[in-house]
Amino acid sequence: MRRFRCHNAKCARRTFSERLPGLLAPSARRTRRLARAQCSVGLTAGAEAGARLLRPLAMPTSPDTLLRLMHRAPLPPPTAPRVLGVNDWAWRKGRTYGSLLVDVEAHRVVDLLPDRSAPTLTSWLRSHPGVEVVTTAPSTEYARAAAEGAPHAQQVADRWHLLLNGRQMVERWLAGAHARLRALPPVAGAHDSAVHRHASFPRTRSESRAREDSRSRRLAVYQAVRERHLAGEPLLKISRTLRLARATVRKYASAPGFPERAVREPAPSILDPYLEYLTQRRAAGCENASALWREIRAQGFGGTSRQVHRWLQTRRTTVARSTPHTRRGNAHSSLPPPGGALPSSKQLAWMFVQPRATLTPMEAATLARLEQDTEAARVMPLVRRFAELVRERGVTHGAEPINACKRFEAWLGEARTCGVRAVETFAQGLEQDGAAVRAALTTTWSNAQAEGQITKLKLLKRQMYGRASFDLLRRRVLLAA
Repeated sequence: MRRFRCHNAKCARRTFSERLPGLLAPSARRTRRLARAQCSVGLTAGAEAGARLLRPLAMPTSPDTLLRLMHRAPLPPPTAPRVLGVNDWAWRKGRTYGSLLVDVEAHRVVDLLPDRSAPTLTSWLRSHPGVEVVTTAPSTEYARAAAEGAPHAQQVADRWHLLLNGRQMVERWLAGAHARLRALPPVAGAHDSAVHRHASFPRTRSESRAREDSRSRRLAVYQAVRERHLAGEPLLKISRTLRLARATVRKYASAPGFPERAVREPAPSILDPYLEYLTQRRAAGCENASALWREIRAQGFGGTSRQVHRWLQTRRTTVARSTPHTRRGNAHSSLPPPGGALPSSKQLAWMFVQPRATLTPMEAATLARLEQDTEAARVMPLVRRFAELVRERGVTHGAEPINACKRFEAWLGEARTCGVRAVETFAQGLEQDGAAVRAALTTTWSNAQAEGQITKLKLLKRQMYGRASFDLLRRRVLLAA
C-alpha cells in the first residue's frame, strides 16, 4: 500500500487509511460553531421544537442536549438602566407571580425575578444603583420597594392601568345601580329607526326554557354569595367555598339587585332588507304572517314563513287565530320591558370612558337615558374627564412634559366630594399614590414596554408547555434579544 508522504518520520509510517478518521473528524473550532448554532435554535424555538428543526438543517441533536447548551450559555452582562419598568407576570395565574424588569429606554429585559414581593425588588435595586425613574403598575409592594431600594428615583404610575382602574370602578358602581337604571324611561328621539333590530327574534320554547334554567342557577349563586357576604364572611373564603372566581364574588357581593346578562347585538338576518316594508304593512293593520311572507317572497325574499312569524310574534296587537287556547294567556310574555333593554355593567363602563366623538348614535342615546338618574349624572362627567386627562398625556398624542397638573387637582377635589362612594374611594386611592399619578400626568414615561415584554414572555413560556424551570425561562428571556 502506498505510504502517505510527510516530513515527520512518525507520520510517514502511518498509512492513509489510518489517518483518514482524523482527517474527517471535525475540528474543535467547528464543534463550537455548531454548538452555538444549535443553542441559538434552542433559545428561539425551545428544546423539543428546536430538535425537530435541526434535523432537516443537517445539525441533528437531542432535546436534552439543547437544554444543556441553553443552561451553559453565558448571560449578558448586568446593566443598571436609568429608566426601569416593573410589572408582574403570572407563573401560575391566580397563584404564583414573578416580576419583570425592563430597560424602558433600550427596550429590552434586564432581569426576571421569581416573585413580586417588596424585599426581592428592593435588594435588586440596591445592587443596581443608577435608576432615576421607576414606572410600575399600581401596587403597594412595588411602590414600597422603589421607595426603599431607590429613594431618589421618581415613581411613575402606568397610564393604561389608571384607565383600567377607572373603568373597573365604574363597572362596580354600575353593578349596584343597574337594577335602578333599567327602570329609566328612554329619552325622546333616542332610538334608531323602527327597522333596526335591537334584539334577536324570539326563541323556541326549548331554548327559552334552557335560558330560564340558566338564569335560575345564576340567581341561586347570587343569593348564596349575598347571604354569606351579609353574614360577614370574607370574599376570598366565599370564592373558595363556592368555587367561584373572585371577580364574580366581588360583583355579586356589591350588587344589591341581581345583575342580568348582557344584551347582545343581534346577528345579521336575511329578513333585515325587508324590515322597513314589514313595519309599514304592520302599521297599516296587516298582522297575517303568511300574507306578509308571500308579499316579500314576491320581492325576492328567499327565507321561510317561520322567520316572518317569529318577527311578528312580539309585534301583534291581538292574539293570532292560530295560537292554541292553552297558550293565549302567555301571548305577550316575551315582550320587552317598557323601559327597553339596557347593556350590561361592563358594556356601559366602556361607554363611560370612551370619547363622545367615538360613540355610535345608539350608545349616545343609552348614555342620555342614564343621565336622567341624578347619581349617574354626577358620575359620568367625572369619569369622562379623568379618561381625557390620562389619554392626552399619551406619547401617541405627541404629549410633552409639563410642570403642573392643575386640571387633575381640580378633578380630585370634585371627586372626593361628589357623594358617590365608589368615586370617592377611587379618588382616595389616587391621592395615596399622588406622586406617581402626578408624574404619569406630567411626564411622557410609560410602562407599555413592560406590557409588551410580558407578551413575549408568555410566548416563550408556552413554547416549553409551561413546564420550564425558572432558571431556564429567565435565560431564554434574557437571551431572546
